[in-house]
Amino acid sequence: MRGNGPCLIHFPFRERIKGLYTLTGITYISAVKSILLIGLGSFIGGVLRHLLSCCLNDSVIKGFPVGTLAVNLAGCFLIGILYGFFDRGTLINPELRIFLTIGLCGGFTTFSTFMNENFLMAQGAQFFTLLLYAVLSLAGGFLAVWLGYTLLKAV
Repeated sequence: MRGNGPCLIHFPFRERIKGLYTLTGITYISAVKSILLIGLGSFIGGVLRHLLSCCLNDSVIKGFPVGTLAVNLAGCFLIGILYGFFDRGTLINPELRIFLTIGLCGGFTTFSTFMNENFLMAQGAQFFTLLLYAVLSLAGGFLAVWLGYTLLKAV
């Protein structure tokens, strides 16, 4: 995870992994445990993504990837809520944080599928659909993160 949050997986290249490390109040957990938590969360998120996408794709609007859009917007909303909890200090367990954010949300949302669907629309000269999908995904994703974060901060 990059950006404002600290990376919770620590791979020291010039020193042995010594167990626990601390940076900005977050305790680092062992690399192996981190990888297993991320893998489990990714598995669960991926299965949920597949089930939701299968239920929604082509069932609402033919030729429009509603399932992927819904998954990505829901994932953005969820990660906004999670970061609201993190800022509150409510959810500070580093194991749960990496399981939920990098693992579950990372496995649930799907940027590569989003880009492939855009590519296929471009190949099929479906430029209006491509533009609509890209704008809804990007603007909607940003709005969903903001909304999740803002709602949780207000409670």
